Amino acid sequence: MKYTQLGRTGLKVSRLVLGTMNFGPQTNEPDSHAIMDAALDAGINYFDTANVYGWGENKGRTEEIIGNWFAKSPDHRDRTVLATKVYGNMAADGDAWPNHDKLSAVNIRRAVDASLKRLQTDYIDIYQFHHVDRATPFEEIWQAIDTLIQQGKILYVGSSNFPGYKIAQANEIAARRGGTIGLVSEQCLYNLAERRAEMEVIPAAQEYGLGVIPWSPLQGGLLGGVIKKEVSGGRRASGRAADTLANPTSRAQIQAYEDLLDKHGIEPGEAALAWLLTRPGVTGPIVGPRTAEQLESALRAVELELSEELLGSLDEIFPGPGPSPEAFAW
Repeated sequence: MKYTQLGRTGLKVSRLVLGTMNFGPQTNEPDSHAIMDAALDAGINYFDTANVYGWGENKGRTEEIIGNWFAKSPDHRDRTVLATKVYGNMAADGDAWPNHDKLSAVNIRRAVDASLKRLQTDYIDIYQFHHVDRATPFEEIWQAIDTLIQQGKILYVGSSNFPGYKIAQANEIAARRGGTIGLVSEQCLYNLAERRAEMEVIPAAQEYGLGVIPWSPLQGGLLGGVIKKEVSGGRRASGRAADTLANPTSRAQIQAYEDLLDKHGIEPGEAALAWLLTRPGVTGPIVGPRTAEQLESALRAVELELSEELLGSLDEIFPGPGPSPEAFAW
């Protein structure tokens, strides 16, 4: 495994991030533990989750599965950089009581204690805001975070799904207040087929020293050889990938992508991950394996070297917006 610093911090993290969203809803606890064992054995030390994972009446279940894994061995927690998230409504029926969601100081305090209990740990390495809270000022948010850091309950803070201007606003207010280093990471939707983050989010993250953690690196399976799998009778596309393939122009684009990689003898999913690892500002993509085999495929991407010729061809198929601000200005 290869490692890098998380943004401007001294924290060393693996170039792949183990996403755990499938633990519980799609992968049972024993298999989830086996995947975490395999990830740690392979050198992945960065594990990502969220308090709402498990979904519906099972919100919090994913954190519980991870907590039970930590309880198996003190070595597990000691070797893991643990990231979880706060924002979502944790009520099973979706009808949150006032102050039981978002980023008020009240909910942050309540949510972190609940996550610590489920995770069976006394601290969280990276506590992440899962979304922007337009109703809560950053002065209040940072005051709550400063208290948690002083209490030793969290070490760093990251964002997820923030626009560029909110990254700037959050860190400028943190700098004015003093006492906190502000956001150190941003999780955003970013992959070959979805490159809008290059317009503002990634430039802002680089300017303020945040590590970029792309989620959905295969665009919901679209970049994982979806057409080839359909033809061979494998798993059919669903969700975002199925919607995209229903458009003839988009389907032709994905077909061109798969044909290109077939010519080079490279698996599409591995190429999509390897491409992200070449992008400026990217710490590492989140991979969310449902099986041990999917984890093995993701691990191969770390060692995959994409030639300049291939990178150029991928840009031709999936052209990005271009440098910012020239992409939307003169």
